[in-house]
Amino acid sequence: MSRTVVIIGGGYGGSALAKALDPVADVVLIDPRDAFVNSAGSLRALTRPDWAPRMFFPYEQWLRRGTVVRERAVSADPGGVTLASGRRIEADYLVLATGSSYAYPAKPASDSTGEVLDDLLRTHKELAGSERVLILGAGPVGLELAGEIKEVWPHKHVTVVDPAERLLPAFPDEMRDELRRQLDELDIDLRLGAGLSTPPATGPGQAETFTVTTTAGDEITADIWFRAHGVRINSDYLAGGELTTRTPQGHVPVTDTLNVRGYQHVYAIGDITDVDEAKMAGYAMQHAEVVAQNILAQLRGEQPAAAYRPLPHPMILLPLGPRGGVGQLPTPDGPAVVPAETVSAYKGADLFTGRFVEQFGPA
Repeated sequence: MSRTVVIIGGGYGGSALAKALDPVADVVLIDPRDAFVNSAGSLRALTRPDWAPRMFFPYEQWLRRGTVVRERAVSADPGGVTLASGRRIEADYLVLATGSSYAYPAKPASDSTGEVLDDLLRTHKELAGSERVLILGAGPVGLELAGEIKEVWPHKHVTVVDPAERLLPAFPDEMRDELRRQLDELDIDLRLGAGLSTPPATGPGQAETFTVTTTAGDEITADIWFRAHGVRINSDYLAGGELTTRTPQGHVPVTDTLNVRGYQHVYAIGDITDVDEAKMAGYAMQHAEVVAQNILAQLRGEQPAAAYRPLPHPMILLPLGPRGGVGQLPTPDGPAVVPAETVSAYKGADLFTGRFVEQFGPA
């Protein structure tokens, strides 16, 4: 008898898991979007609209047996999910994979592929006509956005502001020094150790000249600005507590087999879990591999034995355009700082597009 696996969320982890289990179980994938979105490509899609269609892999293109339900979950319990429409979906196995939200343009604001493309094109036109760009946030997203802008428009003046005193403090000086060198080479104006006294009067992504003052007393005049900070975990549908108690940050506590604590048939993967301090697509896809192994074992009547082991050191691939960037990757001898050429080969050149064409492209 086939078993129903309900996966809430069709992002990196949820889609990878759905694809892995599709041949052997009745997969129900719940997501309001019409496609898996490789949001790693969003920033390049903003600067190069011709590149944008490569981000989308429609669910019906690669989910052969399973069902896609284009709705939002409003609650979940050990037996299944209730959707915004009031519809109830029962589950033999339930997987929470709703990920996190982030400010546009790093993550699309719409659930429709067509609307996302329209949004990106509209913002691209606003950006193209702006000579001075302000980015709030000097984390990986803000710096990657600055690099993509400089790749297409080297003459634009790009300022990145962040209250933090240091760039990427969790990483070694060797990598951070190289990052600073490349930012200087790109002529990106980096202002650390100060935030803004008041936010810009205009909305993000809208071209209109404004002047702001930093908490250090400096004035910055720009024609457009973008927010590049503020991850929010998508776990509101668990607020009722019928399934689990979330951490104060909204995460779901899981075991080393990625079971939601207290349940053998309920799992969580990706950003929603309380493992992996950094929220990255690569981790979500590794979680999916572990959960796929465990559910496959359970379908065979065996005990789930695959365990997820977080890396002892953080990893990162931070491209600055298709050719530049810095990174740290795990090796058998510990973490290793890698040069721009490696960052480009692994991520910067195509932002994982080739990998997802192989995994989710048309048959």
